[in-house]
Amino acid sequence: MESQPIFINDTIVFGLLMLMLALVFYTSAKKTGFWSKFYSIIPALLMCYLLPAILNSLGLISPEISKVYDISKNYLLPAALVLMTLSLDLKSVFNLGPKALTMFFVGTVGIVIGGPIAILLVSIVSPETVGGAGPDAVWRGLSTLAGSWIGGGANQTAMYEIFKYNPEKFGAMILVDIVVAQLWMAVLLFGIGQKNKIDRWLKADTSAIEKLKQKVINYEKSVSKIPNLTDYMIMFGIAFAAVGIAHYGSNKISTFLTSNFDVFNDKTSALASFTSTFFWMITIATIIGIILSFTRAKKYEGAGASKLGSVFIYVLVASIGMKMDIASIFENPGLLVVGIIWMAIHVILLVITAKIIRAPYFFLAVGSKANVGGAASAPVVAAAFHPSLATVGVLLAVVGYAIGTFSALFCANLMELVAP
Repeated sequence: MESQPIFINDTIVFGLLMLMLALVFYTSAKKTGFWSKFYSIIPALLMCYLLPAILNSLGLISPEISKVYDISKNYLLPAALVLMTLSLDLKSVFNLGPKALTMFFVGTVGIVIGGPIAILLVSIVSPETVGGAGPDAVWRGLSTLAGSWIGGGANQTAMYEIFKYNPEKFGAMILVDIVVAQLWMAVLLFGIGQKNKIDRWLKADTSAIEKLKQKVINYEKSVSKIPNLTDYMIMFGIAFAAVGIAHYGSNKISTFLTSNFDVFNDKTSALASFTSTFFWMITIATIIGIILSFTRAKKYEGAGASKLGSVFIYVLVASIGMKMDIASIFENPGLLVVGIIWMAIHVILLVITAKIIRAPYFFLAVGSKANVGGAASAPVVAAAFHPSLATVGVLLAVVGYAIGTFSALFCANLMELVAP
């Protein structure tokens, strides 16, 4: 039984997270001295992620008890997507070319083949780690990781229902999922601070990304104004009205599908994941933002719409960081090795492809997180490069969600074939 954290009141937990964010931003704004040197090595975004992880690891807070992550994911994320999409230039996003999709699908392939390869390699040294029979077969449990790492939570649940892994052992798989995915998230965030060096090594063509960023920056300057209270109230009104519509619409769509089509009620069906209200909520919020980008609401970028969206994204980053328990890295080392090898294959394949097609680090990072992190993490990573790029992360994550269950099923069948 897990020990109770010191702070269980979410008001206090949220206050701690906001204090952590404020400290990071205050210290990272220093242009000289120790902090300037520190943040030249460790990106500020990574610290926003690691400090809450340290609080969790010390037993001060707990993601299991706290609802801050759920609130951030369900309310602040869709609001951020709307605010960041107001200034969207959809044509410029499409002009980014096929490299974004290429890196995404390569990331998917890396997850699909990474599972069976990891089982093969570990079985040479420790066959019992990846063995088992019936409901205890480890490949059944690993199938849930495939669902999570290609699509998201709903795809993971679908795999769990399809392959009926022993529920008493499922917790270990959840642990591997969280630890490995969060470690990779930390590496990606660190890489963002070194993106120029990485792009030079990849010999990447970043012109389309820079053109899109510059276009948004120039537009922001052209409509820039000192925002007043009315501007803030209107921006918050637009954002959270859209959140309300997104939640309402997602519940209606999910209910309609389950009420009228039996296949969506079958949890063993690959289509069951499309009843996820989170999937539809993110999709609707993004569509609303895109529609608003063709209206006069776009001018609120000049009053700081994307900056407000960035505030929400950073709160989400901190709440995601809460989920990382550094001490848990050393639990169940055998399965953890399987997860790390699996993720390494995904990463190696992405790096090789990026090098061959000269894809920027942005496409590598977002293509990976659209698989491994889904709609909750991909826009966070994309927005870290520039708020105008958040939509790219969402669009790729939606594709990942759509193909997640089918790809995970294929991966699971391969793992069953090679399992000892």
